[in-house]
Amino acid sequence: MAQNTETKATNFRWSICVLLFFATTINYLDRQVLSLTWKDYLQPEFHWDNNDYGNITALFSIFYAGSMLLAGKFIDWMDTKKGFLWAIFIWSIGAVLHAFCGIATSGLLTGRWFVGFAEAKEAIATVNNVSLVISTSVTLFIFARLVLAIGEAGNFPAAIKTTAEYFPKKDRAFATSIFNAGATVGALAAPVSIPFIAKALGWEMAFIIIGALGFVWMGFWIFYYKKPHVHKKVNASELAYIQQDKDDEADSLNLEGGDNGKKFTLKECFKYRQTWAFAFGKFMTDGVWWFYLFWTPAYLSSVYGMDSTQSALPLFVLYIITLLAIIGGWLPRYFVDKLGLDPYAGRMRAMLIFAFFPLLALLAQPGGNYSYWIPVIIIGVAGAAHQAWSANIFSTVGDMFPKKAIATVTGIGGMAGGIGSFLINKSSGALFDFSHKNWTTIDGVPLLEKYPKFNTERIPEDFVNQLKASGAIVSDGISTGYMIIFSVCAVAYLVAWGVMKALVPTYKVIKD
Repeated sequence: MAQNTETKATNFRWSICVLLFFATTINYLDRQVLSLTWKDYLQPEFHWDNNDYGNITALFSIFYAGSMLLAGKFIDWMDTKKGFLWAIFIWSIGAVLHAFCGIATSGLLTGRWFVGFAEAKEAIATVNNVSLVISTSVTLFIFARLVLAIGEAGNFPAAIKTTAEYFPKKDRAFATSIFNAGATVGALAAPVSIPFIAKALGWEMAFIIIGALGFVWMGFWIFYYKKPHVHKKVNASELAYIQQDKDDEADSLNLEGGDNGKKFTLKECFKYRQTWAFAFGKFMTDGVWWFYLFWTPAYLSSVYGMDSTQSALPLFVLYIITLLAIIGGWLPRYFVDKLGLDPYAGRMRAMLIFAFFPLLALLAQPGGNYSYWIPVIIIGVAGAAHQAWSANIFSTVGDMFPKKAIATVTGIGGMAGGIGSFLINKSSGALFDFSHKNWTTIDGVPLLEKYPKFNTERIPEDFVNQLKASGAIVSDGISTGYMIIFSVCAVAYLVAWGVMKALVPTYKVIKD
């Protein structure tokens, strides 16, 4: 075993945490390209409406949910290094595939396959059957999202498993909050990079350039990652610090790197209340974050008339605010070290505090009547609260389950979160189109009463803007649709916390 014997502990574990941070950053960049290009580029090219986009994002969520269930087991089976490499390879392929959906649509509808991106656009524009363009393009983007979801599902199970390997229990929430901040940084970098790449080089190149980042990360992971007990950069003192909980944990790694004891099957994991508590917490709250991630650019466009470059600054400020989530890792550590609480009690107390901040979302839409900065700031605070909550709910798995079960249980929770995300994205798209059509008034007259043809036809995207330009007084019903979803997001965390606490009231470690 190649261990350094220096007295002073090394800190190589934080280098591994940095790699996890960048993997999560790339993960969120890849999933954000669609939300930042669909309104300005994909919608006019493929004639999508909110429901079409909602279907794509909702199905991504359900693909992600199913994949998370299998990804956790896959990571436990393949182990961390190989499992993570496969995950990021697959999702990077999926990210790049989006760029070729236009060419594929052109090929299927016009027979023109071997063309460039510009020629594909021209070919699609000649197709008279708009419904066929919509259905074909949506199907192709759904397939690309499927590949992306299968790969991205491996990120958090692998990252949580790595954190359990490299950090003692008291530090895991802090380490998780650091790598989980990659989600915020990815979301932060997206609006100040993707719209400008799309504007300069085309929306296709935005998918290709961002998707290629994953292949770069793979090289670093191959070079840097090994188990801590065999890593040359981890000395004996650091290893002792990492393994300080081994007498309390259900399975410590033996010196040869293998796992002691039996494996945990999916069926066995579902026997424990701890699994159901984690899964319910993810089901109730993951969809909130994904709603903010996928729909905030559309919200700024639909309600405030911003294009993707105009919304870059508000989105940048929004995600800067979410960096406050780093407190999510520090607060439970304070409760454990200073107040003497056990890890689970400290985490649950911190999560209860974080669960109150999303209630501010109830004021987002009313505040938007005064300035769009009010909902931007409120969504930023709610996003920070979510990320702080997320860092701790992930860490509850490492607190109570043996290392060999962590990725599997994380996958189960990810599946539940994906189902919740499917429901909110699907319902949001349908609600926004419904409210836009049925609750919009023009000079005090309902839109459908004034223009009954829209009972059976889609409303053109710029129709309402043209009415406003003509001097009509328009009250767009889509604002009410957003208010409804914001209200759901506001109360989700308190409901989740209450059920989790009822299922697992006190700290209990699951043994082999």
